[in-house]
Amino acid sequence: MLQPKRTKYRTTFRGKRRGKAVRGSMVDFGEFGLKAVTHGWVSARQIEAARKAMTHFIKRGGRVFIRIFPDKPITKKPPETRMGSGKGDVFEYVAVVKPGRIMFEMSGVTAGDAKEAMRLASAKLPVKSRFIVKSVV
Repeated sequence: MLQPKRTKYRTTFRGKRRGKAVRGSMVDFGEFGLKAVTHGWVSARQIEAARKAMTHFIKRGGRVFIRIFPDKPITKKPPETRMGSGKGDVFEYVAVVKPGRIMFEMSGVTAGDAKEAMRLASAKLPVKSRFIVKSVV
């Protein structure tokens, strides 16, 4: 699973999920993309599940690009622990996704196959998303 090799700080604040994505809002690497419509945290497990769903459907035919990386540590306290005594241990890493962010891209497959693969991947993700095709200018 994806996670940072090392971080400057072990834990971070939760933060706000406001605004739209400015960076990563265009299809750059592939021909087709999966664009987020809502805000959310996408965990490393969910990214891996979506990647597996896509590669399984296209039978390793095309190329899949993952445009999000889980670099935000989420902490959790153990069950049946009293309040206080500091922040909990790192439980998982998530990627902060804002509306307009391209999460996955694909190339080397037909539009029909790409759309179906992205549909299967979007079922694994906690954010609403839509299929987009690269606009050639």
